[in-house]
Amino acid sequence: MTTTVVKAACPHDCPDTCAMLVTVENGRALKVQGDPHHPTTHGALCTKVSRYAERTYHPERLLHPLKRVGAKGSGRFERVGWDAALDDIAAKLKAIAARNAEAIVPYSYAGTMGLVQGESMAARFFNRLGASRLDRTICASAGATALALSYGRSVGMRVEFFAESKLILIWGSNSIASNLHFWSIAQQAKRQGAKLVCIDPRRTETADKCHQHIALLPGTDGALALGLMHELIANGGLDQDYIDRHTEGWAELRERALQWPPERVAETCGIEAEVVRGLARDYATLTPAAIRVNYGMQRVRGGGNAVRLITALPCLRGAWRHRGGGLLLSASGWHPVDTMALERPDLLGARKPRTINMSTIGADLLRESSPAFGPRIEALIVYNSNPVAVAPQSREVVAGFSREDLFTVVLEHFQTDTADYADYVLPATTQLEHFDVHKSYGHTSVLINHPAIAPLGEARPNTEIFRGLAARLGFTEPCFADSDLDIGRKAFGRAVDFERLSRDGWLQLPVADAPFADGGFPTRSGRARLGGEYIPNYESRASAPALAARYPLAMISPPARHFLNSTFVNVRSLRSIEGEPLLELHPRDAAARGIGDGARVRVFNDRGSYVCKAHVSERARPGVVVGLGVWWRKLGAEGSNVNELTSQRLTDIGRAPTFYDCLVEVAAA
Repeated sequence: MTTTVVKAACPHDCPDTCAMLVTVENGRALKVQGDPHHPTTHGALCTKVSRYAERTYHPERLLHPLKRVGAKGSGRFERVGWDAALDDIAAKLKAIAARNAEAIVPYSYAGTMGLVQGESMAARFFNRLGASRLDRTICASAGATALALSYGRSVGMRVEFFAESKLILIWGSNSIASNLHFWSIAQQAKRQGAKLVCIDPRRTETADKCHQHIALLPGTDGALALGLMHELIANGGLDQDYIDRHTEGWAELRERALQWPPERVAETCGIEAEVVRGLARDYATLTPAAIRVNYGMQRVRGGGNAVRLITALPCLRGAWRHRGGGLLLSASGWHPVDTMALERPDLLGARKPRTINMSTIGADLLRESSPAFGPRIEALIVYNSNPVAVAPQSREVVAGFSREDLFTVVLEHFQTDTADYADYVLPATTQLEHFDVHKSYGHTSVLINHPAIAPLGEARPNTEIFRGLAARLGFTEPCFADSDLDIGRKAFGRAVDFERLSRDGWLQLPVADAPFADGGFPTRSGRARLGGEYIPNYESRASAPALAARYPLAMISPPARHFLNSTFVNVRSLRSIEGEPLLELHPRDAAARGIGDGARVRVFNDRGSYVCKAHVSERARPGVVVGLGVWWRKLGAEGSNVNELTSQRLTDIGRAPTFYDCLVEVAAA
C-alpha cells in the first residue's frame, strides 16, 4: 500500500481558486481536500469540488475517442483509435484551411482556468493555422472592460482585508454559493462588528445572513450607484482630497449624479427612497467600507456602465486609503501572466483573422459567407466549454450545431449536450490527471497543479491533443514541442520562483496591503478614471412597454448552488440535492397565474419556451422570476433549459451577453 498526498489546484471558474491536497493510494485518488496552509482556502472546499474524485471516476466518463455514426444530436457514436481520429480531423482541417482558414473557429472558455490546459498549446495551434479568433465574452468581459476603463486593468482589494471592513456591500453576488472563502472572511468581519448588506434581486442564501437585503430590479444597479453619489454630494460624504489628487472625470460624473435623487432611484430600482438614503449614510460613516462586486449584475444591457459607476464609489469616499476599504471584482490583473509566451500570437505573422464573439455563436453558425462576416463557419473545435447548454438563445445554437455540413470536434470528459452534436468526441483528462499552473481572479496567489493519478482509459491532456494535430498539419516550430512543464515555466516568466511554486503548491504575489492608498492606479495618468451612466435594460417596462405588456416578468438565471455553470450537473450526489430544474416565483406572481408550489410550468417569450417545476418562494421578489441553471438540456423536461429564453444581444461595453436582461411570462403547463 503506497499513499501519497499531491499538491493541486481547483481548475474551475470561481474566484476562490483553491489550493488542494489529493490523497492517492496505489494510483487511485481517494480524497480531495483544501490545503489548510493556503491563506484563502484554509483547508475547506465547496460542496462541488469536494466531490471531484466522484466526478473523475464517474461511470459515464469518456475514456476513448468516439466518431459519430448517427444523426447530429442523437448521441450515437462508435469507438475509434486516436491515430484514426487525429488523422481524419487533421485532414479535414487542412482541406478547409486550404480554402480559408478563417472558416475554422475555436470555441473555449473556463472549463479549466489553467494556463497550460487552457489557452497555451491550443492558442498556438489556432494562431499557426490562421483560424478565426474567439472573443471570450460569455462571463466577465463587460465588467473586465469597465475595470480597465476605471482602474487600468482588473485590480482591486486583497480579499483577506475584507476582515477589517466595517461595512461590506455584497453587490450582485451569492457568495455562499459562488465565492465561499470570501464569505468566510466576511463572516469574520461580521463577528467583529461589520455591517453586511446584500444587493441582489433574489433573496439568496447570502442575503439571508446579511444585516440588510436590497432587492432591486435586475439591471438597475447603475441607478442605485448614482443615487449613492447624489447623497454623498448632498450630505458632505466626499473625500475631496482623494478625488482631487487621485481621480479624473469627477466634474462630469458629479453633474450626472445630481440628476439622481433618492426618489428617482427608488422608482427605477423598485425599492424605497429611504433605503437609498440609509445605504448612503452607512457608506459615508462606516469606515473602512468595502464593496465585493460579482459578475451577475453586469449581465444586462448597461452592465459595463453599472460596474464603472460602482468602481467610482470607493474613490469618492477615499475608501482606498485603508487596506480594509475599496472594491474587488477581479484580482486577475495583479497576476504576471506572460500571454505572449503562452499563446504565441507571432505565429499569425501578417495575417489578421476575423473575431467571432462566443456569445453570438448561435447566430454566427447560421450566417452565410459575406464580405462583412467572412466565410461561412465550416469547422468548430470545442474545448473547455459546453456551448449548446450555456450559450444564449439556445434554439439558434442548436440549429447551428445541427448543420450536417459543420465539422465539429469536442474535447470533453462526458457526453454533454455539445458532445451529442460532435463528429468526433476526444476524451480529455481531468485536473487530477494533468499538469497545470493557475492564477486567480479572487485572491493574489498563484498555484500549481501536479498530476495525482495517471489518465484514465485513453484520455489525453488538451495540450497533447493539439500537439498531435499540429504534427499532422506539418507545424514544425519549436514551440509545438514544448512539454506541459515547459509551458508552465513560461507562464509567469521571471516574476514567480517556479521551483518554489512547484515545491509549496502556491505563492503569494507581492501586492501592497492598501494598493491605492496614495493613488497609483495602473492607468496612464495614475489616476482612477471616473465615468459611467445608467443605461436601462433592453427588456423592461420602461424601455419596452409593449414587450412588457406581453411578458411582464423579468427573469434572471443564476447557477444553482450545487452546480458551476454546466459542470457537475451529471454528478449524481449533487444533482440529487438540486432535484430538477426550478423556476422561483414570488407568491404574489404565482397566485395571479393560478400556480401552486411544485406545479409544472411553461416559461416563455418570443425566443422560445422552457418547461420546469415551480417553486413559490419569497426568494424571488415581485415581478422577477429566477430560473436556476445551468442544467444540461437533455436533463430538462422537454430537452431544453433556461437559455431557450435568453437573447444574443450584447452589453453596452465589453461585447458581453445579456443573460439577465430577459422578459418572460409563466403559465401552468
